[in-house]
Amino acid sequence: MLRRSVTSLLTVCVFSLLSTTVSHAEDGWTELFDGKTLDGWSVKSGFATYKVEDGGVIVGKTADGSPNSFLTSDKHYGDFELMFEVKVDDRLNSGVQIRSLLKDADAKNSYGGRLYGPQVEIESGPGQAGFIYGEATGRGWLSPEPQSKDPAVNQHDHFKNGEWNQYLVIAQGPNIKVWINGEMIADLTDDEIYKTHPKGMIGLQVHGIGKKKETYEVRWRNLKIKPL
Repeated sequence: MLRRSVTSLLTVCVFSLLSTTVSHAEDGWTELFDGKTLDGWSVKSGFATYKVEDGGVIVGKTADGSPNSFLTSDKHYGDFELMFEVKVDDRLNSGVQIRSLLKDADAKNSYGGRLYGPQVEIESGPGQAGFIYGEATGRGWLSPEPQSKDPAVNQHDHFKNGEWNQYLVIAQGPNIKVWINGEMIADLTDDEIYKTHPKGMIGLQVHGIGKKKETYEVRWRNLKIKPL
């Protein structure tokens, strides 16, 4: 966890400024979904379900036996600022893929291909929300903090359980920065992942839960992106 008082103050100002400007196209921000349909998006890698609720909310719901599923953008993005709000059931792990690609599209039961690449973690706290994972890359955590054995380093409580949480992700070159609710969580420079994933899809994850009859949900709203 990165605790930077000066940076935190600046990011609060950034969030305040963005909240008043993101709706204006002249500022470079684009809505990632129309608030009513999932046009421009496709489900890959599993068979969890996604739907749009009133109020412009995307709801992802687990499915018994499904592997990790992703609602992926048809468009690819390279360098950008990404904003979204998310609320997740406490017992469900989730994430947002960035610059991600598909592999094994022709493999049996690949459900259109396996999405792989950098993932911004979503989970209840205290935990690793906001750190960056190498989904299906074979590398595990890209962020160093979750690899520490020190709980003061490998987890934090900036994610508000059961509430809406605002994320800001800035991906520029090999550097990826993540803020949650105005608090900087990750500042990762990874040349290796950038070489293989300089550009790719945005993906909203519903994590697989194995053979469980219980269902869990994750919700996203106010998804906006600004190319850099």
